[in-house]
Amino acid sequence: MAGDQKAKAKMEQAKGKAKETTGRAVGNERMTAEGRAEKAKGDARQAKEKTKDSFKH
Repeated sequence: MAGDQKAKAKMEQAKGKAKETTGRAVGNERMTAEGRAEKAKGDARQAKEKTKDSFKH
């Protein structure tokens, strides 16, 4: 299950980064902000999974 969550985190980070970059390219501040938020959500999920892994070992 942890591998699934890690993959989901990476997907959220990539999707957020793409959305943020697209928003900047077209000058859409809302899309840029949504991309940043999505990327931050992926970062938080990844941090949570890393924390869980550190307690397993």
